[in-house]
Amino acid sequence: MERIHYAGGVLLTGTAIADAIVDYAAALATRQSAASVDIPVRLDDGSTARAHLLIGPASQLVTEPVSNDHGAELEDEELVGRLRSATGALSDIRPIADPSAVVADHTDDLEWPRFR
Repeated sequence: MERIHYAGGVLLTGTAIADAIVDYAAALATRQSAASVDIPVRLDDGSTARAHLLIGPASQLVTEPVSNDHGAELEDEELVGRLRSATGALSDIRPIADPSAVVADHTDDLEWPRFR
């Protein structure tokens, strides 16, 4: 379980969910964009509910692990999958098929000054 500090409050959710939210928020920030996310949270009485977060460039999220005495780990594989897909879609990093085609060594073409 992870505790998310968000907008002056604290939310308790699953570790995979918290990790995916932070990664998605970082990806959104690089695009100067925002999104709303609905996540499962554990309430103080041990029950579960949903929380609606707005995340984007100004989001200040902090997560920290908590002990397992707060009940079973909250999981939502579908939500984590959607967040990971959205994060990947925002990523500027694309694999290069042939890195040698991008980087070439042209140091032999340079005329270096001679120092005496």
